[in-house]
Amino acid sequence: MLRRVLIANRGEGAVRLVRACHDLGIEAVAVYSTADRDGLWVRLADRAVCIGPHPPAQSYLNVSNLIAAAETTGCDGVHPGWGFLAENAGFVRACVDNDLVFVGPNAEAIEVMGDKSRAKQTMREAGVPLVPGSADRLDPEQARRLADEVGYPVLLKAAAGGGGRGMRLVESPEQLEEAHRLASAEAVSAFGDGGMYLEKAVVEPRHVEMQVMADGHGGVLVLGERDCSIQRRHQKLIEEGPSPALDPATREAMADAARRACLSCDYVNAGTVEFLLDRDGRFFFIEMNTRLQVEHPVSELVTGYDIAALQLLIAGGEPLPDTGLAELRGHAIEFRINTEDPGRNFMPVAGTVERLAVPLGPGVRFDSHAYEGYKVPPFYDSMLAKLIVHGADRGQALARARRALHELIVEGVPTTRGLFLEILEEPGFVSGGYTTAYLEQVGGRFAVLAQPEQVA
Repeated sequence: MLRRVLIANRGEGAVRLVRACHDLGIEAVAVYSTADRDGLWVRLADRAVCIGPHPPAQSYLNVSNLIAAAETTGCDGVHPGWGFLAENAGFVRACVDNDLVFVGPNAEAIEVMGDKSRAKQTMREAGVPLVPGSADRLDPEQARRLADEVGYPVLLKAAAGGGGRGMRLVESPEQLEEAHRLASAEAVSAFGDGGMYLEKAVVEPRHVEMQVMADGHGGVLVLGERDCSIQRRHQKLIEEGPSPALDPATREAMADAARRACLSCDYVNAGTVEFLLDRDGRFFFIEMNTRLQVEHPVSELVTGYDIAALQLLIAGGEPLPDTGLAELRGHAIEFRINTEDPGRNFMPVAGTVERLAVPLGPGVRFDSHAYEGYKVPPFYDSMLAKLIVHGADRGQALARARRALHELIVEGVPTTRGLFLEILEEPGFVSGGYTTAYLEQVGGRFAVLAQPEQVA
């Protein structure tokens, strides 16, 4: 069992991990930049260390400062949360070199899954279904030849990144060369690597991911799936589980593919295997996120497992309590409450939370680092909170979501709350028949997108 863990992150994720440590009797050490000295995670932790000024490169991405903070406070483990250095193999090696247990997979697994070309080859060898496309990086002429072979439309994707950056949809041969140039330049800027690969575009798919846990004893536990198809610019807004689009046979097949993905790279700890699901129910591997996901509470509520606690236990050498596909109970939906203005193209907004009323009652969970008087800094991710609801079935979960969002009050900064209230009344979402193109197709119907949200 770990004794004292450095939480190498900030915001809601850091709060979540401090609480997970305390649930297990583990001391939590927080870190913060000068802009975050009043962060809730700083108050909740047993100790806190300032690691630099507000620019992430000088604080949350500063490996030497994080290692020094762990060493000076006597930590034996480091939990990276998500974002920042969570999928940085160099940070993993720095932890290991300083006798710190990294709460996550080893550096080799991160490197394999972080390089899309290597990941696809590994999945191909493991028998995991792949979208037709390239196994290696392609120059523009190679991309043109392959696109002619698999047929348009195609996607150009950055080999070393994700989150929609370095990605271009190409619908005709005339667009390909310029799209390759622009996507590669964007990839260099975002990831320092302009390598591109190409795959057949699956038109209007669903984005469905499998939550996996793997221990160091050969065990793999699949905690069901989450449907993450409600997105804008490839960024998730709403996640739910189980997916309304999956039948039991497809779920079993996807879970088995996720298990094989873990075994193929000797994966240990929490991860997410992401798939595209087409109109005919066929699924294809996209990527594996080698970390804890923002939307992990959905899987926690439908399985009863505490994923953050399991991470800490596995890092401490404990085996999983179960393996295989976990039993799913009820339905859960998560809404990302971001300090963004939907009426101004989701522009992030800083400011002070002047009033915060948190929804309560059966089946409602609210994960946040916000409090009344909290000053949202302009330097980091815009997520203020996650509202997660659980019900005996999807109908009850939708009803609780409507109630909870109506009860939620955030004054002082605009949020995505109003958009979610409209989505919950839109027939396409209520029916569960949406795809990743949902917001593009129906967003024009939403009043909150037609005019700026008013800040109370």
